[in-house]
Amino acid sequence: MTIVTTGELITRAAAAHTAVAAFNIITLEHVEAVIAGAEKAGSPVVLQVSENAVKFRHGRLLPLARAAASAAEHAAVPVALHLDHVQSDDLLRQAPGAGFSSVMYDAARLPYAENLAATRAAADWAHAQGLWIEAELGQVGGKDGRAPLDAHEPGARTDPAEARAFVADSGVDALAVAVGSSHAMTTRTAALDQDLLKRLSATLDVPLVLHGSSGVPDGHLVAAVAAGITKVNVGTALNIAMTGAIREFLDGHPEAVDSRKYLGVGREAMTRAVTRIIGVLS
Repeated sequence: MTIVTTGELITRAAAAHTAVAAFNIITLEHVEAVIAGAEKAGSPVVLQVSENAVKFRHGRLLPLARAAASAAEHAAVPVALHLDHVQSDDLLRQAPGAGFSSVMYDAARLPYAENLAATRAAADWAHAQGLWIEAELGQVGGKDGRAPLDAHEPGARTDPAEARAFVADSGVDALAVAVGSSHAMTTRTAALDQDLLKRLSATLDVPLVLHGSSGVPDGHLVAAVAAGITKVNVGTALNIAMTGAIREFLDGHPEAVDSRKYLGVGREAMTRAVTRIIGVLS
C-alpha cells in the first residue's frame, strides 16, 4: 500500500470524530510490531521517529526512516511517517528528504514569545516543503530523562485563549496540548482535565494532539477522543511491553543467546499492545 500523509489521516479522523494512533519507533522490531498491530486492528497508523530516537541511532535519521518507509509500503493498512519532538532545525530540514510528511516542532520549553517565533519560522519553512506541522503549547513534561512535570503546576496546562492566539500567529496545522498527561509514565495513573480539553476543542479550529498517552487509563483516552483529541501519541507503552516480554523470556531461558528468540517475543508483545490501544481509540 502506498504511504499516506499524516495530514490525510488526521483530516479523516477529525471528520469521523475519532483519533489516529501514532506510535514512536526505535528499532526495526518497533516498526514491524506497529504495522502488524495496525493490520490486526484494520486501522491506519502513524509511525513516529523522535529526535531522541535519532540521537540513539548515532544521530542518523535515514537508516530508521528508510526501514520504516520500506515496511510502510508493504503494509495492508495506510501508514504515515512523522518526525516527532524536533528541536534541532538541522533535523527539521532533513524531514522531506527522509520521507516524512509531517513534523512536530517542539519549542514548548521556551518562553511564550520565543516558542511562537521559533514555531512560526518552522511552520513557514515546513509549509514551503509541503509538510504538515504540529507544535506544543503548555508543558507535557517527562522528556529527556527528566522527572515528569507536575500536571497541576501553574503554567503547565494549555490556556485556551493563549492557544487560540498561538495557533493563529504560528500557522501550525495541529496543537499538542497539556491537559494532565506526561511523557515516559510507566503507570497508567494520569488524570486528564476533560473540562479543559473540551474548552480547548471549542476554542481551536485545528486538530488537538495528546502526548504522554501511555500513562492515561483507557476510560480517559476514550473521553479525550470524544472531547476532541484527534491524534494520540504512544511510546512508553510499547517499550514496557517489549522489555517485559524479553525479561520474562530470558528469566525462563537463561541459556538463550540467539537474539532473534527474545526480540521476536518482544515484537509480538508490542504487536498485541498496538492492537489493544487502537481498539480503545476505535
